[in-house]
Amino acid sequence: MTRPSLLNRLTFRQLQVFQAVHRQQSYSRAAEQLGLTQPAVSAQIRQLEQALEQPLFKYAGKTLHVLPAADALAASVQSIFGQVSSLQMELSELAGTIRGELNLAAVSTAQYVVPHILARFRARYPEVQIRLRVCNRGQALERLAERRDDLVIMGMVPEDPNLSFMPILDNEMIPVVWPGHPLLNEERPTLDDFARHYVLMREPGSGTRTAFEEFAARERVSLSHTIELGTNEAIKQGVMAHLGVAVLPRLSVQLELASGLLASPSLPGFPLRRSWCTVYPKDRHPSPVTELFLRFVRELLPELNRHFQSPLEPMPGHGVVCLPVAENTKL
Repeated sequence: MTRPSLLNRLTFRQLQVFQAVHRQQSYSRAAEQLGLTQPAVSAQIRQLEQALEQPLFKYAGKTLHVLPAADALAASVQSIFGQVSSLQMELSELAGTIRGELNLAAVSTAQYVVPHILARFRARYPEVQIRLRVCNRGQALERLAERRDDLVIMGMVPEDPNLSFMPILDNEMIPVVWPGHPLLNEERPTLDDFARHYVLMREPGSGTRTAFEEFAARERVSLSHTIELGTNEAIKQGVMAHLGVAVLPRLSVQLELASGLLASPSLPGFPLRRSWCTVYPKDRHPSPVTELFLRFVRELLPELNRHFQSPLEPMPGHGVVCLPVAENTKL
């Protein structure tokens, strides 16, 4: 098939659907991501295969196999979409307005930090459309492997040379108990004393749980009495209800600590320190909007660190207005 004939038969929609199927390795998950029906996705892939005169995917039972032509096409599609994104950014800059999309996923502990970053980013670039999905660490790793987002924000980045990451803020994890807990009256409580109580934990694979379990293992302290709860909020409520004690990110409990609803005993080895990081696969070149966001975060880090390391107080405004652009012009 000659090149002009191929160009005339391909559409961006076909390539967009193909990219979703290739990344998800599933017609149904690609359909869900794109907001299409599965038959519509199948039809687009069938038309694309006819244009290329090459099969791209093959089902064996219920498993979708990616064929060599699909891998070759995926590399070209990534380059094509990267060039289109760059063109969009250049045109936006010429017009004096930056436009584009930014798709983020963040682990649940990072939800106390990420909105502050997004508020300032939106204030400077109001035409950028932002989507944020909050998930647990296992889901974040899955989304990272499937390349479903421009960036994943998480702690405890896997030791993988194929990942590019940038630390953005420290995540301090501290022990928390209810006010009046016996540990608060002990002169030098230990991790052993803490672990004698029921310890409320997130699901296996949670970053906070993993960090605490690794610390306890290094200290040779057994966590024999645990109760698993699904969210940090449920754990906070559990501690306040005297169900047990917990280790949680400081930022997730700072309001409760300040108001006296929770307390933090002084235990050796705490706080545990990890960093939240932006992460993406090295072989996935960041879009111009993603690069813009990463550069913005680097510039914002000193201000964020000062704010989150200081006593609790409202974040300075710095021109952040939560109104659409058209409404802002009327102010």
